Formats: sequence, structure tokens, C-alpha cells
Amino acid sequence: NVIYTLFKCIPVQNKIIFLSRQRNSPSINYNIMIKEIRKQRPDIKIIISCKRLEKSISGLIGYAFHLFYEMYHLATSKVAILDTYSITISNLHHKKKLTVIQTWHAMGSLKKFGYSILNQEEGSTKSLALAMNMHKNYDYVMTSSKACAPYFAEAFHTDINKMFINPLPVVDRLLDKNYQKEVVRLLKEEYPNLKNKKKNILYCPTFRKNNKSSKKIQELIDSIDFKKYNLIIKLHPNSKVKINDPRVFVDQKHTTIKFAFLSDYIITDYSAIVFELSLLNKPIFFYTYDYKQYVNNRDFYIDFKKEMPGLITENPKEIINSIQNKKYDIKKVKNFQKKYIDIPKEGCTQKLLDLVFKNM
Repeated sequence: NVIYTLFKCIPVQNKIIFLSRQRNSPSINYNIMIKEIRKQRPDIKIIISCKRLEKSISGLIGYAFHLFYEMYHLATSKVAILDTYSITISNLHHKKKLTVIQTWHAMGSLKKFGYSILNQEEGSTKSLALAMNMHKNYDYVMTSSKACAPYFAEAFHTDINKMFINPLPVVDRLLDKNYQKEVVRLLKEEYPNLKNKKKNILYCPTFRKNNKSSKKIQELIDSIDFKKYNLIIKLHPNSKVKINDPRVFVDQKHTTIKFAFLSDYIITDYSAIVFELSLLNKPIFFYTYDYKQYVNNRDFYIDFKKEMPGLITENPKEIINSIQNKKYDIKKVKNFQKKYIDIPKEGCTQKLLDLVFKNM
């Protein structure tokens, strides 16, 4: 903060900074926003500060220098947009002219996070959260619906009046049929093995800290009739699980959503991606082999077994049987989407940019 005081002596510029610890490059939501800002307001300068905190000596030293880069641009920006916890956002004393918008990287509120799971296995310790001022200094926190707002207020330990009801910009892409068709065409062009006439099943599990799910994933793989189906597995970017089955298509290059466009059936578990997936109106199944353990370690904001729009089971054969016999209800998927995603008339990206421009 002493050093930051010196940076704050520098005049503020007509500038927006995008911050993230999730990845080393901008997310799809950031790219959508940045493209539109450059189109609508070319006078605004854009700074991208995306850097993962690697847990190595060189990684920590590199990140320490990166913090000074962020400090300079935060001191000289009008708006800061982030999608994760940020050390610099939460721990520094900012100018009153800086508006901080937390967009978060997951849409909707399924599993508990942040302040809701302090001192639990899947969460941070209370002492660390307090020491690092976790999720402080936000002017707005974006959430996908009024139904999710109370849960986000709890997770970020902030006033519910700071909730900005607006789904992530990616929703605009998810609803664009032409975009969907083009993505499918490019994926099939890049991966000819997916051009066959088989139906595509996508499996996209959530991140687990223990990474002990290899055996259960293999049980799912062994339940598939590969004469009828392709199985595409999209693991969480932080997952350390290794899959070496030649029958399975494993991708680490493209987003899960892109493969969801290509898929006929989707299997997930406790991942918040279910909110985005519900917009595609495709059958969704929930492979929950560690449900009791997950509830004890993390738990949910909503009634998981009541609200999830599809079969919930720890038996992968039940899922495959439901797929083969067409035992699913798309109406449940549509109703889930209507309840938890409030789509604005002007579009999700535009509504967010209107907020940004108002604070420039």
C-alpha cells in the first residue's frame, strides 16, 4: 500500500484493466467484452492482466513482479473487471475514481464457494480469508439471476444491493445458432474422427482437489457402447487426472462449451457449467459417484437433487441406459434455465458494457 500510494500520484487515464488468476490469457467472456469495447469505444485503452499463480519459487517471484504491473494500471484506470479473487483488488486502498466489477468465472450459484465454505475441505481457512481480505473492494458483483443473488452475496460476503443481475457475455454466443454451426464445422474439420455418424456424449466433471476420480471415470468409459457413441471428455483445467484410454477423445485445447455444441448428450456432476449447458436444450445427466462426500466437503446453495434437470446417479450404466432408451425430459432443462438465467433484452454483453461505460 505504501508503494501503491506512489502509483496513485499518476493521473488517471481513460482505461479499463481486465484481471484474472484463472489463466494466462483472456477468457471467452473477456474476449467478447474487449472486442465490443474496441468496436463501440475505441478511445478507451484496454489492459489485460491475466496470469496464473504457479506454486513454484520461480512462479511466486514472477507473480510478485506482476503485482507491481497490476498496481500501476489499477492506480491509473477508471474501471477494473475481474473474474476471480485478486490480491491487488482486495488488499489495496484504491482511488475513489476506480470502479471494480466482479464478473466471476462461473455463472449461477450451484455449489458453495468463497465465504460460504470457510474452514471446509474444498474452501479456504477463515484465517487466510481474513488475512488476504478475500473478495473486498467490489462495487458490483455480477450474477445470472435474482434467484442466485442472495447466494452470491453470501459467497462474497457483501451487500446484496451490490448484486448486478446479468448473465455472462458468453450467453450471447450460446444463443447464436450461426456461431454454434460454425464452431461445430471447425471442430469436425480439426478432428476428423468426430465426423462419423455416431452420437456424441460429452463428459465434463467439476474440479476435485483430491484428484482420486480416475477409477470412477474409467467405469463410465467402460459403460459406453463405442459402436454407437463417441465419448468426449473435458476435464477441468486444474485437474491432474490422466486418461489413457484410446477409445476416448480427450481435448485440452478448446472450451467445454464448444464441444457441448457438438454433443448430443451431456454428462456432468456438480459443475456450475450446468447453467450454460441448460441454454442448449440438450439432455443433461449427473454422474455423482461421491455425492455424500461432496456434500460434506462443500455442499450446495440450491437443492441439488430437486433442482438438477436430469437423471442423478452414481451408476454410469443407468445414464447410458437412459440415453439409449431416450429417458429424459428437455422441459426440465428449459425450466431450470428460465429460473436461473435472466437474459436481458439488450443482450448480456451490452448490459454489462452499459454499466462499464457509465462508470468511465
